[in-house]
Amino acid sequence: MDSCCTCASILPTASSGKSEKTSLENRRVDCCGRLICGQCIISNTRFAEYCPYCQISTGPSPLPQGLREPPSYYSLPAAAASAINRAEPPPSYTPCPAPITLPAPIDEQADIMDEKHTAEDTLHFLNHEHDSITSLSLRYGVPAAALRQTNQITSDHLLLGRRTILIPGQYYKSGVSLSPRAIEGEDEELRKTKVRRFMTFCKVSDYDEAVLYLEQADYDISAAIKVYFEDDAWESAHRTKPKQTNVQRKRGSPWRLW
Repeated sequence: MDSCCTCASILPTASSGKSEKTSLENRRVDCCGRLICGQCIISNTRFAEYCPYCQISTGPSPLPQGLREPPSYYSLPAAAASAINRAEPPPSYTPCPAPITLPAPIDEQADIMDEKHTAEDTLHFLNHEHDSITSLSLRYGVPAAALRQTNQITSDHLLLGRRTILIPGQYYKSGVSLSPRAIEGEDEELRKTKVRRFMTFCKVSDYDEAVLYLEQADYDISAAIKVYFEDDAWESAHRTKPKQTNVQRKRGSPWRLW
Protein backbone atom coordinates (compact mmCIF):
# COMPACT_ATOMS: atom_id res chain seq x y z
CA MET A 1 0.00 0.00 0.00
CA ASP A 2 1.45 3.30 -1.12
CA SER A 3 0.73 6.84 -0.05
CA CYS A 4 1.18 10.23 -1.65
CA CYS A 5 4.42 11.92 -0.60
CA THR A 6 2.81 15.37 -0.56
CA CYS A 7 -0.67 14.96 0.96
CA ALA A 8 -0.04 11.54 2.66
CA SER A 9 -3.30 10.08 1.29
CA ILE A 10 -3.50 6.29 0.85
CA LEU A 11 -3.39 5.29 -2.82
CA PRO A 12 -5.41 2.23 -3.94
CA THR A 13 -3.63 -0.76 -5.45
CA ALA A 14 -3.82 -1.38 -9.19
CA SER A 15 -6.31 -4.36 -9.06
CA SER A 16 -9.30 -3.12 -11.09
CA GLY A 17 -9.74 -1.06 -14.24
CA LYS A 18 -10.85 1.92 -12.25
CA SER A 19 -7.86 1.62 -10.00
CA GLU A 20 -5.60 1.28 -13.03
CA LYS A 21 -7.04 4.48 -14.45
CA THR A 22 -6.51 6.12 -11.10
CA SER A 23 -2.99 4.76 -10.82
CA LEU A 24 -2.17 6.13 -14.27
CA GLU A 25 -2.94 9.57 -12.96
CA ASN A 26 -0.47 9.10 -10.16
CA ARG A 27 3.19 9.83 -10.78
CA ARG A 28 6.19 7.97 -9.45
CA VAL A 29 9.31 10.12 -9.60
CA ASP A 30 12.50 8.56 -10.93
CA CYS A 31 14.93 10.15 -8.48
CA CYS A 32 13.64 8.67 -5.22
CA GLY A 33 10.73 6.42 -6.28
CA ARG A 34 8.06 8.32 -4.31
CA LEU A 35 4.48 8.64 -5.49
CA ILE A 36 2.54 11.85 -6.10
CA CYS A 37 -1.21 11.44 -6.39
CA GLY A 38 -3.16 12.84 -9.31
CA GLN A 39 -5.11 15.25 -7.08
CA CYS A 40 -1.88 16.94 -5.97
CA ILE A 41 -0.70 17.15 -9.59
CA ILE A 42 -3.98 18.78 -10.59
CA SER A 43 -3.72 21.21 -7.68
CA ASN A 44 -0.09 22.02 -8.48
CA THR A 45 0.93 21.29 -12.06
CA ARG A 46 4.56 21.74 -11.13
CA PHE A 47 4.52 18.30 -9.48
CA ALA A 48 4.12 16.75 -12.95
CA GLU A 49 7.79 17.51 -13.73
CA TYR A 50 9.29 18.19 -10.31
CA CYS A 51 10.13 16.22 -7.16
CA PRO A 52 9.48 18.24 -3.98
CA TYR A 53 11.91 16.11 -1.94
CA CYS A 54 14.90 15.87 -4.27
CA GLN A 55 14.13 19.24 -5.85
CA ILE A 56 14.91 17.89 -9.30
CA SER A 57 12.96 18.74 -12.43
CA THR A 58 12.59 16.21 -15.24
CA GLY A 59 11.43 18.80 -17.77
CA PRO A 60 13.58 21.26 -19.72
CA SER A 61 15.39 23.83 -17.60
CA PRO A 62 14.00 27.38 -17.76
CA LEU A 63 17.46 28.81 -17.12
CA PRO A 64 19.25 30.67 -19.93
CA GLN A 65 22.07 29.11 -21.91
CA GLY A 66 25.31 28.87 -19.95
CA LEU A 67 23.73 28.64 -16.47
CA ARG A 68 23.49 25.43 -14.51
CA GLU A 69 20.93 24.36 -11.96
CA PRO A 70 22.00 24.03 -8.34
CA PRO A 71 23.14 20.56 -7.20
CA SER A 72 20.42 18.26 -5.94
CA TYR A 73 20.24 16.90 -2.43
CA TYR A 74 21.42 13.33 -2.09
CA SER A 75 21.98 10.97 0.79
CA LEU A 76 25.44 9.80 1.75
CA PRO A 77 26.37 6.26 0.75
CA ALA A 78 26.58 3.63 3.46
CA ALA A 79 30.36 3.40 3.17
CA ALA A 80 30.81 7.13 3.76
CA ALA A 81 28.40 7.09 6.71
CA SER A 82 30.25 4.20 8.34
CA ALA A 83 33.56 6.00 7.79
CA ILE A 84 32.20 9.06 9.60
CA ASN A 85 31.00 6.89 12.49
CA ARG A 86 34.45 5.29 12.75
CA ALA A 87 36.21 8.66 12.92
CA GLU A 88 38.32 9.39 15.96
CA PRO A 89 36.66 11.29 18.83
CA PRO A 90 37.42 14.99 19.16
CA PRO A 91 40.37 15.98 21.32
CA SER A 92 39.79 16.65 24.98
CA TYR A 93 39.26 20.18 26.22
CA THR A 94 42.31 21.98 27.59
CA PRO A 95 42.11 24.94 29.95
CA CYS A 96 42.57 28.28 28.25
CA PRO A 97 45.66 30.17 29.42
CA ALA A 98 45.14 33.30 31.46
CA PRO A 99 44.88 36.46 29.37
CA ILE A 100 47.92 38.68 29.28
CA THR A 101 47.22 42.19 30.54
CA LEU A 102 49.16 44.78 28.65
CA PRO A 103 50.39 47.93 30.42
CA ALA A 104 48.11 50.91 30.07
CA PRO A 105 49.12 53.60 27.58
CA ILE A 106 50.90 56.70 28.79
CA ASP A 107 47.84 58.90 28.23
CA GLU A 108 45.61 56.64 30.33
CA GLN A 109 48.20 56.52 33.12
CA ALA A 110 48.35 60.31 33.08
CA ASP A 111 44.56 60.50 33.34
CA ILE A 112 44.60 58.11 36.29
CA MET A 113 47.27 60.18 38.04
CA ASP A 114 45.26 63.33 37.42
CA GLU A 115 42.20 61.76 38.99
CA LYS A 116 44.16 60.67 42.06
CA HIS A 117 46.00 63.95 42.49
CA THR A 118 43.43 66.61 41.78
CA ALA A 119 44.38 70.26 41.77
CA GLU A 120 44.17 72.21 45.01
CA ASP A 121 41.29 74.56 45.72
CA THR A 122 41.71 78.18 44.63
CA LEU A 123 41.17 81.05 47.08
CA HIS A 124 38.98 83.89 45.82
CA PHE A 125 38.56 87.15 47.75
CA LEU A 126 34.96 88.29 47.54
CA ASN A 127 33.69 91.61 46.32
CA HIS A 128 30.11 91.65 47.57
CA GLU A 129 29.08 94.33 45.10
CA HIS A 130 29.60 91.95 42.17
CA ASP A 131 30.24 88.41 43.44
CA SER A 132 27.48 85.88 43.97
CA ILE A 133 27.18 82.11 43.70
CA THR A 134 25.78 82.41 40.18
CA SER A 135 28.43 84.86 38.94
CA LEU A 136 31.29 82.83 40.42
CA SER A 137 29.87 79.67 38.84
CA LEU A 138 29.87 81.32 35.43
CA ARG A 139 33.30 82.96 35.78
CA TYR A 140 35.12 79.83 36.93
CA GLY A 141 33.03 77.27 35.02
CA VAL A 142 32.17 75.42 38.23
CA PRO A 143 28.69 74.09 39.09
CA ALA A 144 26.91 76.18 41.70
CA ALA A 145 26.15 73.06 43.75
CA ALA A 146 29.89 72.26 43.93
CA LEU A 147 30.64 75.79 45.23
CA ARG A 148 28.00 75.45 47.94
CA GLN A 149 29.21 72.00 48.97
CA THR A 150 32.90 72.94 49.11
CA ASN A 151 32.27 76.07 51.19
CA GLN A 152 29.38 74.58 53.24
CA ILE A 153 26.98 77.33 52.19
CA THR A 154 23.40 76.22 52.74
CA SER A 155 21.85 79.43 51.38
CA ASP A 156 23.20 81.96 48.88
CA HIS A 157 22.63 84.99 51.12
CA LEU A 158 25.15 83.58 53.62
CA LEU A 159 27.87 84.52 51.15
CA LEU A 160 27.63 88.11 52.43
CA GLY A 161 29.22 86.99 55.69
CA ARG A 162 32.29 85.56 53.95
CA ARG A 163 35.47 87.36 52.99
CA THR A 164 36.83 84.54 50.85
CA ILE A 165 35.52 81.49 49.06
CA LEU A 166 37.21 78.31 47.81
CA ILE A 167 36.92 77.29 44.17
CA PRO A 168 37.03 73.44 44.04
CA GLY A 169 40.05 72.14 42.15
CA GLN A 170 38.07 69.14 40.92
CA TYR A 171 36.35 71.41 38.40
CA TYR A 172 38.82 74.33 38.12
CA LYS A 173 42.19 72.88 37.10
CA SER A 174 44.23 76.02 36.32
CA GLY A 175 44.44 77.21 39.93
CA VAL A 176 44.66 80.91 38.94
CA SER A 177 42.48 83.09 41.15
CA LEU A 178 40.52 85.91 39.53
CA SER A 179 40.67 87.83 42.82
CA PRO A 180 43.93 86.85 44.56
CA ARG A 181 44.04 89.80 47.01
CA ALA A 182 41.64 91.50 49.35
CA ILE A 183 39.44 94.12 47.74
CA GLU A 184 40.14 96.79 50.39
CA GLY A 185 43.87 96.09 50.49
CA GLU A 186 46.04 93.91 52.69
CA ASP A 187 46.53 96.58 55.36
CA GLU A 188 42.80 97.11 55.82
CA GLU A 189 42.23 93.38 55.89
CA LEU A 190 44.93 92.97 58.57
CA ARG A 191 43.36 95.77 60.64
CA LYS A 192 39.92 94.16 60.53
CA THR A 193 41.44 90.82 61.46
CA LYS A 194 43.05 92.32 64.57
CA VAL A 195 39.77 93.97 65.56
CA ARG A 196 37.92 90.66 65.29
CA ARG A 197 40.61 88.84 67.27
CA PHE A 198 40.49 91.47 70.01
CA MET A 199 36.69 91.31 70.25
CA THR A 200 36.74 87.50 70.37
CA PHE A 201 39.55 87.20 72.93
CA CYS A 202 38.30 89.94 75.27
CA LYS A 203 34.60 89.13 74.73
CA VAL A 204 33.85 92.71 73.74
CA SER A 205 30.63 93.23 71.82
CA ASP A 206 31.14 96.95 71.13
CA TYR A 207 33.07 97.44 67.86
CA ASP A 208 33.96 101.08 68.63
CA GLU A 209 35.40 100.12 72.01
CA ALA A 210 37.65 97.51 70.38
CA VAL A 211 38.84 100.02 67.77
CA LEU A 212 39.59 102.57 70.56
CA TYR A 213 41.84 100.16 72.49
CA LEU A 214 43.68 99.10 69.31
CA GLU A 215 44.22 102.68 68.16
CA GLN A 216 45.68 103.63 71.55
CA ALA A 217 48.07 100.64 71.30
CA ASP A 218 48.95 101.43 67.65
CA TYR A 219 47.22 98.19 66.65
CA ASP A 220 49.52 96.08 68.79
CA ILE A 221 47.00 93.44 69.75
CA SER A 222 49.03 92.10 72.70
CA ALA A 223 49.39 95.57 74.24
CA ALA A 224 45.71 96.37 73.63
CA ILE A 225 44.60 93.16 75.34
CA LYS A 226 46.89 93.87 78.32
CA VAL A 227 45.51 97.41 78.74
CA TYR A 228 41.92 96.15 78.49
CA PHE A 229 42.37 93.58 81.26
CA GLU A 230 44.13 96.16 83.47
CA ASP A 231 41.21 98.55 83.05
CA ASP A 232 38.75 95.77 83.75
CA ALA A 233 40.61 94.80 86.96
CA TRP A 234 40.72 98.45 88.13
CA GLU A 235 36.96 98.85 87.52
CA SER A 236 36.27 95.68 89.48
CA ALA A 237 38.42 96.90 92.42
CA HIS A 238 36.96 100.43 92.55
CA ARG A 239 33.37 99.66 91.89
CA THR A 240 31.11 102.05 93.86
CA LYS A 241 28.55 100.56 96.18
CA PRO A 242 24.94 101.55 95.56
CA LYS A 243 23.24 103.70 98.21
CA GLN A 244 21.02 101.81 100.61
CA THR A 245 17.59 103.38 101.00
CA ASN A 246 15.70 103.03 104.31
CA VAL A 247 12.58 101.23 103.32
CA GLN A 248 11.12 101.13 106.80
CA ARG A 249 8.83 104.02 107.64
CA LYS A 250 8.04 105.35 111.05
CA ARG A 251 4.48 104.82 111.97
CA GLY A 252 2.58 106.83 114.53
CA SER A 253 0.38 105.44 117.22
CA PRO A 254 -2.57 103.64 115.76
CA TRP A 255 -5.92 105.22 116.07
CA ARG A 256 -7.92 103.88 118.84
CA LEU A 257 -11.52 103.33 118.06
CA TRP A 258 -12.57 102.68 121.65
